[in-house]
Amino acid sequence: MSLDKEKNILIVGAGLCGSLLAIRLGQLGFNVCLTEKRSDIRTTTVDGGRSINLALSDRGLKALRMVGLEHKIREICIPMYGRMLHFENGETKLSPYSGRQDEYINSVSRNDLNRILIEEADIHPNVEILFDHDCIDVNIDESKAQFTFNGKERIIDTDIIIGTDGAGSIVRKELFDKRNDEKLSIEFLDHGYKELEIPPGESGGYQIEKNALHIWPRGDYMIIALPNMDGSFTVTMFNAYQGANSFEEIDQTGFRKYIEDGFSDLMPFIEDLEKSYHENPVGKLGTVKCYPWQDEGKTLIMGDAAHAIVPFYGQGMNASFEDVTIFNEVLDQGHENWESLFQAFQTRRHPSAVAIADLAVDNFYEMRDHVADEDFIKKRQLEMKLEQEYPAYYSKYSLVTFKEDLPYEEAKAKGRAQDEYLLKLVKEKALSEIDLNKLVETLTQ
Repeated sequence: MSLDKEKNILIVGAGLCGSLLAIRLGQLGFNVCLTEKRSDIRTTTVDGGRSINLALSDRGLKALRMVGLEHKIREICIPMYGRMLHFENGETKLSPYSGRQDEYINSVSRNDLNRILIEEADIHPNVEILFDHDCIDVNIDESKAQFTFNGKERIIDTDIIIGTDGAGSIVRKELFDKRNDEKLSIEFLDHGYKELEIPPGESGGYQIEKNALHIWPRGDYMIIALPNMDGSFTVTMFNAYQGANSFEEIDQTGFRKYIEDGFSDLMPFIEDLEKSYHENPVGKLGTVKCYPWQDEGKTLIMGDAAHAIVPFYGQGMNASFEDVTIFNEVLDQGHENWESLFQAFQTRRHPSAVAIADLAVDNFYEMRDHVADEDFIKKRQLEMKLEQEYPAYYSKYSLVTFKEDLPYEEAKAKGRAQDEYLLKLVKEKALSEIDLNKLVETLTQ
């Protein structure tokens, strides 16, 4: 690697992507200053209701393995083997994520994960972490960033700025204000989300199935729940802002009635659900697409700052972590200057970012509208049978979630083609009439 390690690198945003990047750059001997607008997560209580529980899968685990943290993070993970579907009549059905027994996703606390990453970054003497530093402006040409700290303004002069400051990125704003082009889009769904909670049982145990991601699909709205280490579940409701079964209507007719009418099996937990409903805000669900991600080798954006996505494929964190994996691989290619490195990174990574953004929106409608559909259930049953009997076959979900070395854009293209073919097939034939040998031969060509 030919890059000058004496350069000072400022990473704006010490969330999951920024802290992981700081760890890796610290391990490689670069001088890093990592800034965060929040207080130190290791010593403060984090407000609830503002983040969706995270699903950690193979791409994210690969990145953690790269920095030597996979084993430590697995200790705070809960395996989820499939979607537990809750129907309106009270019946439930487990829809496995994969036909292979060793493939599953993991529920993990965002705060616990972030805390471990910051602790690891702080180990390296060449990594400085500054908390309570709110970035308010960036001068890309001069590589300077302006912050507020303890009520005062502070300017940090550096050589390279990397923005990992989330969907509302200040670094991205300055990057595109300078470029003044049209290759930036920020689109919001007409649905928002609100976090609720199911507490642990009296003995500290789980009150619903522990090892599953629970979904209550109801057409144009839904509820999901992910398990936490303490026996509780983080419950997230997704509703339109206005119209039938919207947040506006719920506020008018009452949350308790909303649950009683559409989610009767959640009524045993109504007191806690109702309490958190009134305490927590409604969050927005948006997609950020933009290009380019860098400017003259002085500035780069990564993670949600470059490609925020809606959470319905469980890949937001995994995609951000994979950014760091790919950045590390590009670093190993021996670029002689930072502009060459940044350009190579964005060229390789941008198609994947667009692909997973599209897939995440697809999966929103799938989870909300189709998981309880008869043809969709038949397709999933067929996919599970194929994966059980033919290891070379991967469903679209498995291509995205469990094929850690397959770029998202390839998973999208192959997975969509398979979905279209299988849905047509199950509409025409009963599962017992399908020749699996011929089918898998067709799908794996």
